[in-house]
Amino acid sequence: MKTILLLAAFVAALQIVSVHAADSIYSIPVKDIDGKDTSLKPYQGKVMLVVNVASRCGYTPQYKQLEAIYEKYKDKGLTIVGFPCNQFGGQEPKAEEDIKEFCTSTYNVTFPMFSKIEVNGANRNPVYTVLAGKDSPYPGNIKWNFTKFLVGRDGKILNRFDSAVKPDAPEFTQAIEAALAAK
Repeated sequence: MKTILLLAAFVAALQIVSVHAADSIYSIPVKDIDGKDTSLKPYQGKVMLVVNVASRCGYTPQYKQLEAIYEKYKDKGLTIVGFPCNQFGGQEPKAEEDIKEFCTSTYNVTFPMFSKIEVNGANRNPVYTVLAGKDSPYPGNIKWNFTKFLVGRDGKILNRFDSAVKPDAPEFTQAIEAALAAK
């Protein structure tokens, strides 16, 4: 009987930790591209694709594909959130207002964009600590711009795609569709 009670307590504790871990990415303070304090809370319950972006990168044309994916699936529960980062080859040197102008005028980006952050190192943004930190199912430093993390409706990290995986790649689309189909 004691073993069963201990097991039940352990399972309950795991469920509490799981709920708090899922909530944590949504409660982290961030700034939107206009510098306003916010969080990812508005996207809780949606499938979320988190991408570190840059405007002077060989992968920058992925903005077009990301926007196409966003337009195709946003009404089904997908959101894409872009976090500019200048840690890779200095490929995002612009100020937020210039980044916003570039994204909207060059690629017609309508998905949510946030202020510039660091995704690695001592100043790593807490969003990326959740996504790629030691407790993540996909731990490790971000290697380059346009690394993509797929987060399920329940806040669990489902997948990590390196920069070279294009948003229109079959495995990418399949992962998004599977996440959207999960309830």
